[in-house]
Amino acid sequence: MGPTGPASPAHPGVHIRPAEERDIPVLLELVHALADYERDPDAVVATEADYRRFGFGEHPAFEAHLAEVSGEAVGFTLHFYAFSTWTGCPSLHLEDIFVRPAFRGRGIGKALLVHLARIAVKRGCARYQWQVLDWNRPAIEIYEALGARAAREWVPFRIEGEALERLAQSSSVADP
Repeated sequence: MGPTGPASPAHPGVHIRPAEERDIPVLLELVHALADYERDPDAVVATEADYRRFGFGEHPAFEAHLAEVSGEAVGFTLHFYAFSTWTGCPSLHLEDIFVRPAFRGRGIGKALLVHLARIAVKRGCARYQWQVLDWNRPAIEIYEALGARAAREWVPFRIEGEALERLAQSSSVADP
């Protein structure tokens, strides 16, 4: 065991550990780096307070893991759980995975994916799912090589901002 947790079996110099509340600043730094990579640097509006409330409060909405090399955070994952009505089991949903460009090509991303796969199996998940931008061919090729397949028959939908507020204010449904 290394100073930050067990070494990754895929990469002996990488240590993967659950993020802690004290890691929020570095987690947000990595999220901003991901937004830059995804060509949408202004999209991140999350604050440290948001992460503290929703990730490290009484009822966490997500879990995050950090990949560290020599004590430096070089990558992260952020995931949460959904429930499949068809399988009757939870699904691990990987919201984001990111490795700093200078550390790519060393197996760190795969180590993070393997780490979460082990968590999914341990927790009885029937599925481990994520989304990838259609232009990110390197990631798609890695995922396919691991045995993942694109669920092309499913079209993701999202409602947010003012549209979400309007829907919530709609009088056509009963109050929760």
